[in-house]
Amino acid sequence: MTDGGEGDGAGPGEGPFVQSLARGLAVISAFGADRPEMRLSEVAAATGLSRATARRFLLTLAELGYVRSDERLFALTPKVLELGYSYLAGLTLPEVALPHLEHLSHALGESSSASVLSGADIVYVARVPSRRIMAVTITVGTRFPAAATSMGRVLLATLSEEHLARHPELFEVPPLTPNTLREASAIAEELARVRRQGWSIVDQELELGLRSVAVPVSRRGIVVAAVNVSTTLSTSLERMREEFVPALQATAASITADLDRVSN
Repeated sequence: MTDGGEGDGAGPGEGPFVQSLARGLAVISAFGADRPEMRLSEVAAATGLSRATARRFLLTLAELGYVRSDERLFALTPKVLELGYSYLAGLTLPEVALPHLEHLSHALGESSSASVLSGADIVYVARVPSRRIMAVTITVGTRFPAAATSMGRVLLATLSEEHLARHPELFEVPPLTPNTLREASAIAEELARVRRQGWSIVDQELELGLRSVAVPVSRRGIVVAAVNVSTTLSTSLERMREEFVPALQATAASITADLDRVSN
């Protein structure tokens, strides 16, 4: 962006573009993880503004509370987060989760999903496929028996034992594969394990050749969804525990943080 004149760019015949607003946003965008603090000359170089113009924008942003300065270095303040609040406030769970799932899927090279509990089923609300690994095509709205899936077990494990005892239908699972747990006592034992460890791995119970691991997602301390990574037998259970679980937990924490910001 070049410095140019000092007008706002919205004069007669110049269209609706407000140049001064664009410059101010450019100054904010110049900061980042690799440049959390900058000198005036660095801000000017990063934005293409003159030192005098960059200084005026920095001092204006400081007066508004978006920038702090020790007279030598400039840095953004947490108030810049307010600029994105209106956008975040309108987001739903799938919209909040999807960017995090995309990052997770790219990092691990596997498909990732988010689902919610609906009766005895899970319902997919977001999905990032990396490759076709299931015979059934999964899309938003796809349902599976909760007790036979990693996300379903994570969600069922949040329910009290009293609630589970009052709803035996939650343990009714069709014979999907030879590995599918179908005995209510065996499912209850597995849910107790999931409740203790905070994550669930399901190995070829939903479909032969398919493994998945899931963790819960909370909003204001209440579990509202689950996220998972699905893979094939080429991925060892050890790798799923040691690599996938921590990555999922970090992703769930990021989604939870965004959901809590939306709720505030």
